[in-house]
Amino acid sequence: RGRRKDLDHTLKALCLGKTLACKGDIFRNHNLKNLVEVTISSHPRGFAFARPTSVTKDTREHDIFIPPGSTATANHGDRALVRLTKARRDKQEGQVIRVLERATTNVVGTYQANGLLIPEDNRLNYQVQITGGKKAGAKAGDVVVAEVLDFSSTEQNPTGRIIKVLGSADDPSVQADIVIYIHDLPHEFSHETLAHVKKLDGNITPEPGRADLRDIHHCTIDGETAKDFDDAVAIEKIGKNFRLYVSIADVSHYVRPGTPLDQEAYQRGTSVYFPGRVVPMLPERLSNDLCSLVPDQDRLAFTAILDLDPQAKLLARKFTRSIIRSHQRFTYTNVYAILSAEPEDEIRKTYRSFVDDLETMAELAKALGKKRTKRGSIGFEIPEPEIVLDEEGHIDHIARSQRNQAHKMIEEFMLAANEAVAGAFSELEDGAHFDFLYRIHERPDTLKVEEFVDFARQLGVPLTGKPDQPRWFAAVIEAVKGTPKEYIISNLLLRTMQQARYAPENGGHFGLAASDYCHFTSPIRRYPDLMVHRALQQLISSDKKKGDRAKATYASADEAGLFLSGRERTAVDAEREVVQRLQVRYMANKVGEEFAGIVSGVASFGLFIELLDSFISGAIPIADLTDDYYEIDEKSHRVLGKNSGRIIQVGDQIQVQVSEVNIQRRRINFTLAD
Repeated sequence: RGRRKDLDHTLKALCLGKTLACKGDIFRNHNLKNLVEVTISSHPRGFAFARPTSVTKDTREHDIFIPPGSTATANHGDRALVRLTKARRDKQEGQVIRVLERATTNVVGTYQANGLLIPEDNRLNYQVQITGGKKAGAKAGDVVVAEVLDFSSTEQNPTGRIIKVLGSADDPSVQADIVIYIHDLPHEFSHETLAHVKKLDGNITPEPGRADLRDIHHCTIDGETAKDFDDAVAIEKIGKNFRLYVSIADVSHYVRPGTPLDQEAYQRGTSVYFPGRVVPMLPERLSNDLCSLVPDQDRLAFTAILDLDPQAKLLARKFTRSIIRSHQRFTYTNVYAILSAEPEDEIRKTYRSFVDDLETMAELAKALGKKRTKRGSIGFEIPEPEIVLDEEGHIDHIARSQRNQAHKMIEEFMLAANEAVAGAFSELEDGAHFDFLYRIHERPDTLKVEEFVDFARQLGVPLTGKPDQPRWFAAVIEAVKGTPKEYIISNLLLRTMQQARYAPENGGHFGLAASDYCHFTSPIRRYPDLMVHRALQQLISSDKKKGDRAKATYASADEAGLFLSGRERTAVDAEREVVQRLQVRYMANKVGEEFAGIVSGVASFGLFIELLDSFISGAIPIADLTDDYYEIDEKSHRVLGKNSGRIIQVGDQIQVQVSEVNIQRRRINFTLAD
């Protein structure tokens, strides 16, 4: 009451200044048109971008810039109200005036001796003060999860309590936990879902409309450490032609629309893979049991039966729900060994009942690959780092991932099945409605392609014709294949490409030079594939209009395509972040050691380096090139030694020494080796 007079004076001033519209004792905001509801995207340096919630197109042109000091208590992901202030250089600026909804109230970070929690997500511009008696047994240095109890309206740190102690930051599984919380990945199934899964009937019996293919010589081919086997293949020779069976675990039999299991699978969208660990889309009883095509066990499947001629031209296709039995579990390694062995070698004797089949598969895969290459499919062969853990879960080593003939064989079969299914839907008459998602890949960005062409010419890569068709890009990769330039050119060419996405409209797949493409082969780990299975069953059933649309978890196929494309991007970001976190910790013990590397980029601060054996990324700051005074020539992607005339450019292979590793910022710095 004592400040009522001050309030009256303030309101009167706001009315006179026309900030408020005033009528008697009623005061209204005069500038409602300048208020926008947004989602905040924070930057570690204190500023943020705000995306209006009404904008759905994935573009930054509508983003509002929030300068440092104008974010109030809003943090990354929060829904907030922003007042538009001014436009600068065609970019709108604003100020956060209210947080409407917190994106998260749980924060993962490192607990300090002074009672503060330092968030691992550097986009959160605050620390959490852990109040007395709410440490949950955490010790200084532990990685913990805290619940924020009070977001202060001032610049002070919010208060909170520790709800979970994750453990030591040196443990790779804890690094995965950190990323799970940062990216808000659903990782615990509800009691309702687990109860539903427990009641699923695991008995497998023939039923009308399900083909009995148990006598077909199916086998699975996967990595050594694989625990779930969701695809099996078989082949028959019919004269000079091939009959290929691609059988995929029938997840749709168990995951019915509208069930708690279906709802959780949709929200996850995809399984997320970390070194030695997976955050699955489906509970383990499905992924490792009912839907895992283990040897010598009957399993329900969805089978694509493709008849192809010697040139891999599709002659006929058939799709059916089936019962299959895998007759052998192979790894990529032993399939490659069988195909490479001499007739009298022991490994061929061990697997004699499958040798002919595997050789026939290799023959068909070669024809399929040749056909794709002929039509212009872009054959990116970019190695990735593989983090190998020891028996205790610690990093043993990091090496370049290996791909052999067996990997490519299975890849060709899966691509063929995906195209065949997509083709069946694209040929339907207009008006046929299915909740079907194509996997589309649009043409590359024209400006990025022009930049690539300029750069490739500077490196002396022969370029002919116009870069408007997939075969042009495929020809560029073929021109540098087997040369030191292959890795750099492939990497830069990949950056010109658009991100593939899911959509109900068929836009074709540029990278594969395919007019029709979808994801059919992994419903155990991708929800779009599950949608394709359901649509395919509807297509092959006697009643084409039959379906359980009313129970669908999503409002429309358009909505599902947007949402599931976003879930995929989140999963990819999370997987990359875990790899980066583990790489940095691995290299922290390698300071002073020398490695062979390749210059992968040039920027204003120096050189980007990729290590050849492990594909770990780092940088050489220009200030650390101490053998000469170097000038940066960004346009030509090189640095020039002023006194020596030495040129270091993108694509050069050099010896580097690890000089510094910053674990917190995930940065690795190198110097040139002597």
